[in-house]
Amino acid sequence: MGFDGEVWRVRSGDVAVGEIVIDDVDFPWLAGRFTAGPAYAAVQELFARELALADRDDEDHWKEWEAAYDEVRRRVSLSAPDGPVPEFLLHIEGDRAWFRWSDEPFDDEG
Repeated sequence: MGFDGEVWRVRSGDVAVGEIVIDDVDFPWLAGRFTAGPAYAAVQELFARELALADRDDEDHWKEWEAAYDEVRRRVSLSAPDGPVPEFLLHIEGDRAWFRWSDEPFDDEG
């Protein structure tokens, strides 16, 4: 697929959280090298928390993960090379980021 080498941007408001240069495609997941921007420090712990919760395997961890990820989505946006995407699931750990996205809003009812 034609995603390799694309630059996707993560923002918090008008400030750059970072850029992801795609180097691995396992559609629908894209992954790449993450370069932190000025706003990354303010959201770094949110990404660490959501990953830690996703790795847990106890009764209530998914409810906690959803709450943590809701905060990530409230604080950051993701843009493809041609503009913002309305929905995404993004993970950042160190200098790696991986995500999937949708051109349409997710259906919360399903």
